[in-house]
Amino acid sequence: MTTTEPRKAAPAARMWPLYAAGFTTAFGAHGIAANLGGHSDDAVTSLLVLGGLLALYDGAELLLKPVFGSLADRIGARPVMLGGLVAFALASAAYVVADCPAWLWAARLGQGAAASAFSPSASALVARLNPAAGHGRAFGSYGFYKSIGYTLGPLLGGVLVWAGGLRLLFVVLAVLGAAVALWAAVAVPHVPPLPKQRQTVVDLARRLADPAFLQPTAALAAATAALSVGVGFLPVSGAAAGLGTVATGAAVSVLAACAAVVQPKAGRALDDGRLGTRAGLTAGLLAPAAGLACAMLPGLAGVLLAAALIGVGTGLITPLGFAALAASTPPERLGRTMGSAELGRELGDAGGPLLVAAVASLATLTYGYATLALLIAVGPAIALLKSARNTAENAAENTA
Repeated sequence: MTTTEPRKAAPAARMWPLYAAGFTTAFGAHGIAANLGGHSDDAVTSLLVLGGLLALYDGAELLLKPVFGSLADRIGARPVMLGGLVAFALASAAYVVADCPAWLWAARLGQGAAASAFSPSASALVARLNPAAGHGRAFGSYGFYKSIGYTLGPLLGGVLVWAGGLRLLFVVLAVLGAAVALWAAVAVPHVPPLPKQRQTVVDLARRLADPAFLQPTAALAAATAALSVGVGFLPVSGAAAGLGTVATGAAVSVLAACAAVVQPKAGRALDDGRLGTRAGLTAGLLAPAAGLACAMLPGLAGVLLAAALIGVGTGLITPLGFAALAASTPPERLGRTMGSAELGRELGDAGGPLLVAAVASLATLTYGYATLALLIAVGPAIALLKSARNTAENAAENTA
């Protein structure tokens, strides 16, 4: 496949394993994280230990996603994805066999490192196997199945841990990783790496500072920050308002459901020309900013409005952001770009809750929501002001 060959949309049989890979990383991340604290007293002996176990997965992704993205460009995305899925299965199986607290640390670190390999590689393959005109649909569907993984992870993971302990959950993850690897090996075609010019550190820095990369990545990071804050802190707001766990759990489910439903629709609208990237990203950023503002309102209405708006904003930004990155990146560097963009999302995933928690510790949670809402709204506000100024200048020139 060359950069000049016209590409038709990939057959569904080729895409399903990629969607399954996205589901696997999301399900593995949230399924275990949501159930460590309450169902593994032998391994989680303190909040510090829990924090360390949670940080292992994300820490590995922060360090290794750009590395494996670059490796995918060098040797091909398919072998890196397959190797990551196999490694994920082996890391999960290691805890099943050992079944001791020390191996839980090793397994969690191994899962995070493995996800760092197959997650950006799967994103790169989504772009390589589909024409630019179909990237919106492709990334919308990919994001949809990742959202399903994030939604089912805590729920199904909790059922599995209740039925057979944390070990049963790791058994399911080992089988899932191995099954998706086998499926991908059979169904996903070989996509050879493309020749590329040598890139210096200065070239890389220039690329990372390019608005074509920086703006979609910043939008993805902002959406992920809002999503993490919504999942982590909306239940706290609900509890403070006297709501039960069922109501707060339903609010988080509304957030995930809105994100899952909107992503394919946003992708189709982009491909059909009914939605522009700039307008979509601007609306996508304003939605979670408004949602965080709604979270400042007391009671169930504020929590549900916040969850819905954050979910809608995430659903808009995710397919549009990745499609914009794919459109502005040479095919031979898609792995590195997707890995770097995923790094931006991980920074948002960690930075959003940390910022809100820091502000809340000094004031209240309401001020934490307000701080993040203002930060997210700054970008689209500046863009709207520039657009209004340009429109006024054009009108003045036309009337002159």
